[in-house]
Amino acid sequence: MDDLLNSLVNKGLRGETPTRDEALAVLRTTDDDLLDVVAAAGKVRRRWFGKRVKLNYLVNLKSGLCPEDCSYCSQRLGSEAGILKYSWLKPEEAADAAAAGVRGGAKRVCVVASGRGPTDRDIDRVSRTIEAIKDRNEGVEVCACLGLLSERQAERLRTAGADAYNHNLNTSEATYGDICTTHTYEDRVETVKQARGAGLSPCSGLIAGMGETDEDLVDVAFSLRELDADSVPVNFLLPFEGTPLAEQWNLTPQRALRILAMVRFVCPDVEVRLAAGREVHLRSLQPLALHLANSLFLGDYLTSEGQAGKADLEMIADSGFEVEGTEETTLPDHRRQETAHPHERVAVRLRGAGTELPPNA
Repeated sequence: MDDLLNSLVNKGLRGETPTRDEALAVLRTTDDDLLDVVAAAGKVRRRWFGKRVKLNYLVNLKSGLCPEDCSYCSQRLGSEAGILKYSWLKPEEAADAAAAGVRGGAKRVCVVASGRGPTDRDIDRVSRTIEAIKDRNEGVEVCACLGLLSERQAERLRTAGADAYNHNLNTSEATYGDICTTHTYEDRVETVKQARGAGLSPCSGLIAGMGETDEDLVDVAFSLRELDADSVPVNFLLPFEGTPLAEQWNLTPQRALRILAMVRFVCPDVEVRLAAGREVHLRSLQPLALHLANSLFLGDYLTSEGQAGKADLEMIADSGFEVEGTEETTLPDHRRQETAHPHERVAVRLRGAGTELPPNA
């Protein structure tokens, strides 16, 4: 165990990726080893992010009635979950909601809409919303999450002021067809690539607890690393009644922490975010997760309630961490280099992490 953790820490401090076998070994450690695993991953987290915690706030622009059949989602086609359904919020309504999150300490506002993907008219609508949010909240980041993007839509969002785009891979390529049949894993990968190509910071993560294997979790973590996602939300399945995964209660707090640690080791220098389900599955061990993740969602999620914002702020302070300010940069310097070509971006990242590259790389 000591050899494994020492190897993982040394690689993580250099910004290097572990082997798949090492990542699998993290998931297969015992509960007796849990604190050692958390302490080791915590060293990597502190190397790149210190004691800062970035706060994010969700604004759900359009809820329910999605034509896609993602098995985990309460908004899916045919869902019988008792959720609120509504059409588009007006830009000023979304800006009001965003302002509440910013007052609570949120640095990034995530604007989300249900559906397969936006129409050009939807992009116009969201663009006006982004502008309204930024007009009201100086220095706030805006991340859009609107589903699959078509040609030029990412560029239009960037022009409107969006800083990032979220589209999660959710699970491994091998098992994606088991949770969704109305679009493909590759569709999701392509949207993340479009966002990055347009100059938007790519945000893409996973959902744990859907019945996947350890290998599936490692596969999706490595896929996210290969996509060069800047932020990786780690969601834990909320088994909504009225969805196909309603009976999937597969996680323990200890298992959730091991998953977070594995993601931190695989993605040492990116923003790892505590996302949906943390309150339900981590429960009283949430403070330990702050030693692994450097970001979390403040308040409620899309169709479920989160922990009260005041309780989150108290947890952060009590655990010895501090809320990241708008004047602070989240990512390490080597990840914030803006280049025109994705290959150049990866080369800059690797150099900044201390990895030797040939002069023409």
